[in-house]
Amino acid sequence: MAGFRTIDDMPAQAGKTVLVRADLNVPMADGVVGDDTRLRAAVATIAGLADAGARVAVLSHFGRPKGRDAKNSLAPVAKALAGVLGRDVAFIDDCVGVAAAAALAALPEGAVAVLENTRFHAGEEANDPAFVAELAKLGDYYVNDAFSAAHRAHASTEGLAHHLLAFAGRTMEAELKALQAALGTPRRPVAAVVGGAKVSSKIDVLTNLVGKVDHLMIGGGMANTFLAARGIDVGKSLCEHDLKATALDIMARAEAAGCTIHLPYDVVVAKEFKAQAENRGANIHDIAADEMVLDIGPAAVEALADALKTCATCVWNGPLGAFEIAPFDAATVALARTAAALTQGGTLLTVAGGGDTVAALAHAGVTQDFSFISTAGGAFLEWMEGKALPGVVALQH
Repeated sequence: MAGFRTIDDMPAQAGKTVLVRADLNVPMADGVVGDDTRLRAAVATIAGLADAGARVAVLSHFGRPKGRDAKNSLAPVAKALAGVLGRDVAFIDDCVGVAAAAALAALPEGAVAVLENTRFHAGEEANDPAFVAELAKLGDYYVNDAFSAAHRAHASTEGLAHHLLAFAGRTMEAELKALQAALGTPRRPVAAVVGGAKVSSKIDVLTNLVGKVDHLMIGGGMANTFLAARGIDVGKSLCEHDLKATALDIMARAEAAGCTIHLPYDVVVAKEFKAQAENRGANIHDIAADEMVLDIGPAAVEALADALKTCATCVWNGPLGAFEIAPFDAATVALARTAAALTQGGTLLTVAGGGDTVAALAHAGVTQDFSFISTAGGAFLEWMEGKALPGVVALQH
């Protein structure tokens, strides 16, 4: 990953207006924020710039509006951000134009304002040069602190970096450093834990990882597809039988690259998918036709834990079983706690992210014990696929 400027490289901020692209796209119900993780992630950047005397103008999208749409206004989010920041936050009801410029100019130094939803303008998602130029008129510097939106080449995530001196915010900086440490220039051996329901959603992830890691640990429903490709009858388990050839190709690539693929040899099976369903442990060669695999078994988890103990770096994406319902959360919880203990012991760097991963690790109670947990979904997945993220590329110099 080429170099990028951080806030530490920014010229004096006092009296300047800094456009900060944050991710304020938080879950809302009845005007109340359901999860303020993304708001808290923006605090270090916003507060730091404001304390240095900048006028901080926060840009973000919210929802998927088609034009102006009151229910997708950022006004209630601005109030919630004020609560998280512990300081006043002004709300400006557009993100471009004369009125927005005047409202920003009227703010005192060190003030914070949230500008209205960038997606109220079609030019945002189109990355329209004219819209980018209008946004750029409002600020002196640009800070991108929204890694979770970095996989989109939109006006506020990519275009602005070409108009103003551009810097990575504190959250973006932390993400990029963690990702570089995990797959860019990692300490070896490297393990990747990849779970989730379907191989089809992670073909590119798996294909990229076999060339980058020493151990690829596959769990979740996708493990069934790999087992089936090896000729194992997985009963009525979730399995993409049409992707057996893809699974075999990934295994062949892994072998050629010297990457060990770990698949479970014991599993937990049940006849129905519900909490506390009657279940049993089984060898993978002993799955009945009316049973489904809902978790990997204790012996397989122990083998994965033993492999992790030999590693220096671990990238984690996805649960190992149906972690949402007990007792099929056991493998995910057990391996997550092993990884957390190794991290706390100083022998393993752990970086996790994407979709269900954050929820699964929170369920295991290890959120604070991993080296880094990314709250980005799509961007984290595209990074694991080895794709260039437009919002990150734009910051590089």
